[in-house]
Amino acid sequence: MPRTTAPLESAAIAACLALSAPAAFAQAFDAVRLYGAAPGTDLGVVGGALVAGTEYKGSDERRTLVVPVFDYQWTNGWFAGVTNGIGFNFSSSPLMQYGLRVTVDLGRDESRANALRGMGDVDVKAEGGAFFNYATAAGVFVSSSLRYGSGNDGNGLVVDLGTGYSTALAAQWRLGLGAALTLANAEHMQSFFGVTPAQSVASGYAPYSPGAGVRDIRANLALTYLFDRRTSVTAAMSAASLQGDARDSPLTRQANWVSGVLGVAYVF
Repeated sequence: MPRTTAPLESAAIAACLALSAPAAFAQAFDAVRLYGAAPGTDLGVVGGALVAGTEYKGSDERRTLVVPVFDYQWTNGWFAGVTNGIGFNFSSSPLMQYGLRVTVDLGRDESRANALRGMGDVDVKAEGGAFFNYATAAGVFVSSSLRYGSGNDGNGLVVDLGTGYSTALAAQWRLGLGAALTLANAEHMQSFFGVTPAQSVASGYAPYSPGAGVRDIRANLALTYLFDRRTSVTAAMSAASLQGDARDSPLTRQANWVSGVLGVAYVF
């Protein structure tokens, strides 16, 4: 969430922040990033991002992909798009946002990496959830998101908590800093980091049953250039580290990794 400013510039900065956080793709819907209040004006963002990350959380194999971005926000509170899911923001304040939404957990394909052979696929699942964000006029913000429905049995629960700071370095340059952590219940952890007896036979890994707790922590750094009030380009890096039972999983080949994003956004 950016500091309060003119609606178009506010939207442009928010679009940059959405593109700048590799969490928007690698973490998939970790936070809601809206544009702030813009009375009488519906706003949309279209763009794309080149994302360099890993094949899955804990993988030592790299993955690079191009992700299209399209998000739209209506003044009545509804929003829909690639980075936020479909939901409703009950707040009319540019500094506070809270509401409900539906997202998608992207699952994980066995064919994605050699380390996943014999583990089977984790299917794509719909998630229901809620969010709360708060920002100050000084550029400091906090975000939170709860999502339920991931994993093999659809009972996975994930909570994302984040904080950050956005400031102007010059008339057209913006700097963004952020930190976040993700907590997950045992069902989510079992699906993505556990090994069942059947999976043990197929994969050769020893059975492993992780518990609930902190899944990972992250730190982000983003630099944005605003060509004008509508168009921006952002370069960002994110350092992530698996924690606890996720770190100790036999599927974890690399507990710490760095991701990068280069994104372009246009506000309309």
